Amino acid sequence: MTLVEDAKTALSFTDLKVRFGTESGVVDAVRGISLSVRPGEVVALVGESGSGKSVTSMAAMGLLPDNAEVTGSAHVGDVDVVGLPAERMRGMRATEVAMIFQEPMTALNPVLTIERQLTEIYELHDIAYGQEARDRALEMLRLVGIPDPETRIKQYPHQFSGGQRQRIVIAMAIACDPKVIIADEPTTALDVTVQAEILDLLRRLKDELDAGILLITHNMGVVADLADRVAVMFRGRLVETGTVQDVLTRPQHPYTVKLLDAVPRLTQVDLAHGHAPSEIHESAPVLEAHDLVLEYTMRGKTFRAVEGVSFELARNQVLGIVGESGSGKSTIAKAVLGLLPVAGGSLKVHGVELASLRGRRAKEVRRRIGVVFQDPAASLNPRFPIGDCLIEPMVIHRVGSRKERMARAEELLDAVRLPRDVINRYPHELSGGQRQRVSLARALMLRPELLIADEPTSALDVSVQAAVLDMIRELQSEYEFACMLVSHDLAVVDMLSDNVVVMQSGRAVEQGRATSVLHHPEHEYTKRLLAAAPVPDPVEQRERREARRALLDAS
Repeated sequence: MTLVEDAKTALSFTDLKVRFGTESGVVDAVRGISLSVRPGEVVALVGESGSGKSVTSMAAMGLLPDNAEVTGSAHVGDVDVVGLPAERMRGMRATEVAMIFQEPMTALNPVLTIERQLTEIYELHDIAYGQEARDRALEMLRLVGIPDPETRIKQYPHQFSGGQRQRIVIAMAIACDPKVIIADEPTTALDVTVQAEILDLLRRLKDELDAGILLITHNMGVVADLADRVAVMFRGRLVETGTVQDVLTRPQHPYTVKLLDAVPRLTQVDLAHGHAPSEIHESAPVLEAHDLVLEYTMRGKTFRAVEGVSFELARNQVLGIVGESGSGKSTIAKAVLGLLPVAGGSLKVHGVELASLRGRRAKEVRRRIGVVFQDPAASLNPRFPIGDCLIEPMVIHRVGSRKERMARAEELLDAVRLPRDVINRYPHELSGGQRQRVSLARALMLRPELLIADEPTSALDVSVQAAVLDMIRELQSEYEFACMLVSHDLAVVDMLSDNVVVMQSGRAVEQGRATSVLHHPEHEYTKRLLAAAPVPDPVEQRERREARRALLDAS
């Protein structure tokens, strides 16, 4: 099904090749792939960061940079978009082919309200104006699950959580009922319950619109939940294609086997006979909170984001904080980093109240805290080469000579499995997963005693994710730093965490040992979170989806 002549093809690539001319030579990103997507079908394109997945999708959108040389064909319906005039391509975007981008903060304009960005789509394509455009925008926000859309449509992107921003990006992509939807990591920033809702939404939309969906993802659970067929990409080539059942349960290529083996899974633990939880050493906590209250003030109004949360985190321990977008997970991380004042209760690092820290003392404490942010594109300075991004913490705290700083940068690039020559490249020249690995390396530059990891693996493909999780474990074993892990990936939390705090609407509804909370949950909300976590087996995932619906109907 790669022939364009087939009238049932919504999107097709035939012998597509993409080369980039760079200062260091020609880079072959896509090496002659042929693939088709039929109307009403979801084809998942999977592979590691840098394998050519996103470049393939950009070719279909006409968004490749000027230094790209494209041969072969990429047909949207019966139109070959390779070499298509820019004006014609602009007319096709949103109406014929739309894209859900990986990083919502870079896909949204930070200085325009959500209302302006949504209504602009209808105006540009001469579909609706004024109040009608606004009504359609509100309908889209309701469709993707944004609460209180009449109020929130007036807000700006920075006032939404990462998951809520991704929902807005999806609303923008489907606003004009396109025939082809290219979803580049559409659930990367979403918690498991919202992810399940978005997958249900995409499933319904492709049936109602009869749209073909090219799903680019590293999440094999999402593939099992949504895809009809799977294409595995490695170093610019397709190495395996087939039905989702065949590829995920009977993989033929060694690379596919490697990808599936690297997928973290929520193991079923029997507390009576399963693995014993790691020993907790009696020591003074590195981080402790007692009845913590955190608030945001906007335009004279106060919004309480976190209320009455208590926990302790000791050396060599990992505390997982899980919950839906907007539950307060990242807000707690911001408070620990000194980016948000403590409104009530207590928050201490090494026994010192964070609220009391000022000047040099505050800087000294923050030197001992490393952080990995959720969105790597927004956390790396686009004007700095990677080497300068990495050594920036050492420069700020005046640690080491230039030679020592660069040696440390090279050491950590090795640790996060990146080639040393990326030191001279810029963030935009790296894939999303590669940028997140740079962020993790930077967080470890000063050998922190406390690591705040806000979705540290959300942008990573599964094999690199497994390597990074192993690395965090190894580094923690060596340096015994405490780690606060904020994540919506329950399998990652299960793999790394000693203790877990489950957040809902700013409150901790359940907390305790990870083996207890994640395998024998008591609170209904925790049960819903676990039921929404996808698994990389199509049959088991279908059963879990039906069980989740039954759980929601009963609640």
